[in-house]
Amino acid sequence: MAHAARVRGPVRPPRDATRAGAHPLLRLASGRERSLLHRHPWIFSGAVDSVDGDPAAGATVDVVAADGTWLARAAYSPVSQIRARVWSFDPQARVDESFFVDAIAQACAARSPLLDARHSACRLVHGESDALPGVIADRYGDAVVVQLLSAGADRWRDAIVAALLRATSATCIYERSDADVRVLEGLSPRVGVLAGNRPGHVEIVEDGLAYGIDVERGQKTGFYLDQRANRALVRAHARGRVLNAFCYTGGFSLAALAGGAQSVLSIDSAADALALARDNLARNGSLEARRCEWREADVFEELRALRNRGAQFEIIVLDPPKFAPTAAHAARASRAYKDINLLALKLLAPGGLLVTFSCSGGVDAALFQKIVAGAALDANVRATIVGRLTASADHPVLLSFPEGEYLKGLLVRKT
Repeated sequence: MAHAARVRGPVRPPRDATRAGAHPLLRLASGRERSLLHRHPWIFSGAVDSVDGDPAAGATVDVVAADGTWLARAAYSPVSQIRARVWSFDPQARVDESFFVDAIAQACAARSPLLDARHSACRLVHGESDALPGVIADRYGDAVVVQLLSAGADRWRDAIVAALLRATSATCIYERSDADVRVLEGLSPRVGVLAGNRPGHVEIVEDGLAYGIDVERGQKTGFYLDQRANRALVRAHARGRVLNAFCYTGGFSLAALAGGAQSVLSIDSAADALALARDNLARNGSLEARRCEWREADVFEELRALRNRGAQFEIIVLDPPKFAPTAAHAARASRAYKDINLLALKLLAPGGLLVTFSCSGGVDAALFQKIVAGAALDANVRATIVGRLTASADHPVLLSFPEGEYLKGLLVRKT
């Protein structure tokens, strides 16, 4: 397929690329082509020397080096610090309806092994990793929820929806383009039905467990699909008393119960999330409700209260919200991550397992490990890393785009 073609190094533009009727040219400043030569899909405003004319938000532009060497075809964003996002490094690629048909069909086909009788939900399109920057599509049974987070994705909304319908035969395509990142692209939030009927009640199955999904009001697109493999890990290790902090709709809680945990305490500050979590437990009649307690509270305060009461748990899951959306917030976020991990390590029984995560883009894996190590030191405990955790297979990371590895986690044993 044209968008997936491999190109060795820079090439001269096709014959008509700089002629009348072709795409506007975005010319880089001298020496700023290095990242594109390494196939990084973002072009920052500081790397741009000039742009032909006044292309609209999301318009396709040809990116050239200072000497005119053709580099990429990209979507332009006049207000974002990420001034353009690459659609293709192939000079023959045409960014049109068929481009999205091919790209989305390829992405969906790659996920088909992840959908079966025990799993009816997964991420179908994961932005840059599927050569579709700014495009997210999650499948929940017969419904597909999309996020269009960049100017280019927003401009090609109709083509993306048509391609998703063609690839999935979904009965509903619902948009949840209400993430804060759209503001940086100069875009307003958009939420609503794009095809079919309102999704209404949506139920999925993951690893044989049933979950209700609120695709219209839930966090992200309604569920944390990226934690699928990590929920399976908790299920496999479940034993004794389990604490699930920031439990949302109970994914890790149900996994622990299914794995044989003696009891599970689940804490979240959102009453609506806890209500859906209770419903999710009720959907799975084989799980004993008496073994699970749902507690509405501020997690930081509740962890301190549990510590003061001398509570102990064999497994603790920490899956907090994004504390650091960018590197500028890393220092403040580090303090918050250290606080909850320190408290968790104090609450962890000897030999117990801490399953701890950061989904903050401003905190990389090395910094996160350093934070957890500092928490162990301050808690005066000895702990070892027995596993490094990341997002599930339906959230692949493009080798040339390490920023895509937003979820990082550690499986830590208290010795």
